[in-house]
Amino acid sequence: MPGTNLTREEAQQRAKLLTVDSYEIDLDLSGAQEGGTYRSVTTVRFDSAEEGAETFIDLVAPAVHKVTLNGHALDVAAVFRDSRIALKHLKQGRNELTVVADCAYTNTGEGLHKFVDPVDDQAYLYTQFEVPDARRVFASFEQPDLKATFQFTVKAPSGWTVISNSPTPEPKDDVWVFEPTPRISTYITALIVGPYHAVHSTYEGPDGQVVPLGIYCRPSLAEFLDADAIFEVTRQGFDWFQEKFDYAYPFAKYDQLFVPEFNAGAMENAGAVTIRDQYVFRSKVTDAAYEVRAETILHELAHMWFGDLVTMEWWNDLWLNESFATYTSIACQAAAPGSRWPHSWTTFANQMKTWAYRQDQLPSTHPIMADIRDLDDVLVNFDGITYAKGASVLKQLVAYVGEDEFFRGVQAYFKRHAFGNTRLSDLLGALEETSGRDLKTWSKAWLETAGINVLRPEIEVDGDGVITSFAVRQEAPALPVGAKGEPVLRPHRIAIGLYDLDGSGKLVRTDRVELDVTATERTEVPQLAGVRRPAVVLLNDDDLSYAKVRLDEESLATVKQHLGDFTESLPRALCWASAWDMTRDGELATRDYLELVLSGIAKESDIGVVQSLHRQVKLALDLYAAPEWRETGLARWTEAALTHLRTAEPGSDHQLAWARAFAATARTPQQLDLLAALLEGRETIEGLVVDTELRWAFVERLAATGVYDEPEIAAEHDRDKTAAGERHAATARAARPTAEAKAEAWASVVDSDKLPNAVQEAVIGGFVQTDQRELLAPYTEKFFAVVKDVWASRSHEMAQQIAVGLYPAVQVSEETLAATDAWLASAEPNAALRRLVSESRSGVERALKAQAADAAAGA
Repeated sequence: MPGTNLTREEAQQRAKLLTVDSYEIDLDLSGAQEGGTYRSVTTVRFDSAEEGAETFIDLVAPAVHKVTLNGHALDVAAVFRDSRIALKHLKQGRNELTVVADCAYTNTGEGLHKFVDPVDDQAYLYTQFEVPDARRVFASFEQPDLKATFQFTVKAPSGWTVISNSPTPEPKDDVWVFEPTPRISTYITALIVGPYHAVHSTYEGPDGQVVPLGIYCRPSLAEFLDADAIFEVTRQGFDWFQEKFDYAYPFAKYDQLFVPEFNAGAMENAGAVTIRDQYVFRSKVTDAAYEVRAETILHELAHMWFGDLVTMEWWNDLWLNESFATYTSIACQAAAPGSRWPHSWTTFANQMKTWAYRQDQLPSTHPIMADIRDLDDVLVNFDGITYAKGASVLKQLVAYVGEDEFFRGVQAYFKRHAFGNTRLSDLLGALEETSGRDLKTWSKAWLETAGINVLRPEIEVDGDGVITSFAVRQEAPALPVGAKGEPVLRPHRIAIGLYDLDGSGKLVRTDRVELDVTATERTEVPQLAGVRRPAVVLLNDDDLSYAKVRLDEESLATVKQHLGDFTESLPRALCWASAWDMTRDGELATRDYLELVLSGIAKESDIGVVQSLHRQVKLALDLYAAPEWRETGLARWTEAALTHLRTAEPGSDHQLAWARAFAATARTPQQLDLLAALLEGRETIEGLVVDTELRWAFVERLAATGVYDEPEIAAEHDRDKTAAGERHAATARAARPTAEAKAEAWASVVDSDKLPNAVQEAVIGGFVQTDQRELLAPYTEKFFAVVKDVWASRSHEMAQQIAVGLYPAVQVSEETLAATDAWLASAEPNAALRRLVSESRSGVERALKAQAADAAAGA
C-alpha cells in the first residue's frame, strides 16, 4: 500500500513535539456478522511543545467523515491522504482531536481480522497491531514511544463477548465500556470480539495478589481445549517471572485468546495475549508440540514486563524485546519448579540456534541491533537474528556477568523505567551497575556487528595420549556477498566438555572447563595440559556462546560412531546441530549426513530433536543431494522411516513422528498403498491412531503423488468441515501433480486477492512440491513477472507469503540464479522485497554448493 511508511526521523520529530495523554475509541461492530466496514470514532488528547506547530496522525481507512481539531472541523479532503491526517496550527499545551471514519475488517491477519467459522457460521474478530496496524482500527500516533491510556467502547452483536486490555465489563444494551488502560503503546492494545468460549481461573501470588486468568477459543474447538495444562504453565511463569523480576505483574488481568488465522505464533497485547489456535490440538501431537506451546505462552507472559511495562523507544531495539522474552521463556522452562521441560536448552540449541545460524549466513545478515530506518525495514526484521541470535547472545551475557547479577540489573531496569520507553543503553547501564563488568566493548562486538564465528580445537598429545597443548582457534568467515560490514573476532564465554565411553558404551562427561575465549585467533587453554585425551572434545559445551563449532578429527570419528550414545540430550543436540551445519556448508556430504542420522537416531530420546532431524534429512535430500543420487537417498530414508514406524513403541511420540516422516516421502506403489490402507482401515499398525490431522498428512501425500484426486479430497473435507479441514483440502488440491491443478492454485493466489491469509498459505504449501520440479519449472518466469506488482498491491503479510513461498527455491540451478540476478538488476524493488528475494537466492546458491560436495563424495 503506497504512503503507509514512517521513517525513524519522522517518529523522532513527532516524539519531540508531542506528549500523548489519552485515547477514547468508540467502535460500532454491531454489523460484524455481515458487514465489511465499521464506524470508528477516536478522540485523542495530547500536548504540543510548540504553538502553531504541525504534525500528523496515522489512519488507514476507506472513508473519513469528520476531523475536528480543538473544536474546529477540518476539510477532510484536504488533510487526509494515504495513511495520514495532517494536523496544523496546534496549540502549545493541550489539544483535542476527534476523527470519525469507516474502517475495514480484514482477512489478512492485520488490523481487525474477521473470520467466519464454517462450523457455526459465526464471525470471530481479533486485532493484530504490531508493527503499525492500530491505525487500521482507530486514528493513532503509531509509534512505540508515544504511550497513552486507551479507553475502548464497543457495540457488538447481542450474545457476543468483547475482550480488551482492561477487565471485561458487564455490557449494557450490547455496549461494552472498558476502563482506561495504564500508559501503553498503540501496538499492544487489543480487541477480541465474538461468541468465544471461555474458561476462567485465577493466579494467586505472594502477599495476597490475585490475578484473574481467562482462556478463550472458538466453540468449535472447545472440546479440545486443555485449559488446565495451559493454566499450569501460566502459573509457573507468573511465579518464576515475578521472583526473577522482583516486580508484580503490571496489569489488571491476564487473558489468553486462541484465535483463527493468526500470522505469528502469538502477540503480547497487554493483558490480552492472542495465540494462534493451532495450539489447541485437535489431534494427537508429540510432547515437542506441547513444549513449543509452553514456550510461546511463557514468551508472551515475559513480554508483559519486557516490552509492555517497559517498551523500546524505536524498532531498532525490537531484538531486545524479542530476545529477552525468548531467553527468559526458555530459562523458565528449564528452571521453574514442576516444569515438564527441564531439557528446554536442548530444544533451544537444536531449533532456535539452528535458525539463527542459517539467518546469519544470508546476504541480509545484520547486527543484532539493526539499523531500522523505517517501517519497511522492521516489517522484514522479525527474523532469526532478532529472536534466536539475540537470545543466544543474551544467554552468553548471563554467563558473562552471572545470572544473579543479570537479574538484579533487570530488576533495577523495570523499577526505573516502568510504563516508559528505553534504549539498549538503559539496560546495559543497569547490568554494568550490578555486575561491575564494562559492557561497552562486549556490546560493540556482539550487538553492533554481523556474522558468525567458528571455533575449532587445536590439540597436541604425547605418545601416551596425554594432552600437551590445547587451544581454541577462532575464525571470522567473510560475510556473504552483499552483506554490510566486516567479519570480526569476538570474546566468547564457553565451556569445554571432555567425554569418554564408559563400560556400557555410553559417552559421559568426565571433565568440564569454563573460560573466556579472547577476541583473537587463538586462545590457550592451559588447564587441559596434562589431561588424558578423551574420546570427544566438545567446544561450547552447555551451549553458552553463539558460534559454529567444529570437532577435531578424532572426536568427529567417535561422534560418527556414537552420536546417539551421549547420556545427556544437550551434547547430542550440539553434535547434531554441528553435523547439520557442516552439511549446509558443504563440509559433510548429504549422503554421509543421512548415514550419520540413520546410525544414531534410534538412540535419540528427545522427541524434539528427532523431529528436527526428520525435517533436516528431508530438506537435505530434496535440495542438497546430488540430483543423480537423490532418488537413492530418498528411497533409503523412506524405507528406514517405515521400519522405525513399524518398530516404534506402540502409541508413542516416536511412532507418531515416524508416521509423519514416512508420509512426507512415501513414493513406491507399495508405500502409497500402505498410506491409503491406513486411511481406509484396510490395514493398521498397533498403537497408531490415524486421527484427523494424520489423515490429512496421508491425504496430502496421496494427492501430491497422483493417487488421490478431487473425489477423495472432497470426501475427506466432508469428514472435516472445519476451518482446518478447509486449509488441508486447499493444500491437497494445490499439491496434485497436474498442470491444471498448478494453474488453478497459482491463479487463486496471484491473480486474485480474495483468499484469507491462512488459506493462501495453505495453497502455497501445496503448490510447491519438491518432487514436481518439471511441472513447476514454467513458474520461475511467471514469478519474476508478477512479484513486484504483488508486493505493491497487497498488504505486507500477504505479499511476503507470496514473495517467499512462490520463489522457485526447488529449481536449484545456475539458471535460477541468473534469473534472480536479472530481476534484481532490472526491477528496482524496494529494500524489503529485495531483501526477501536475495535471501531466497542465497538458498539456491547454498544448495548448488552442497550438491557439488555430495556429488564429489559419490565419485
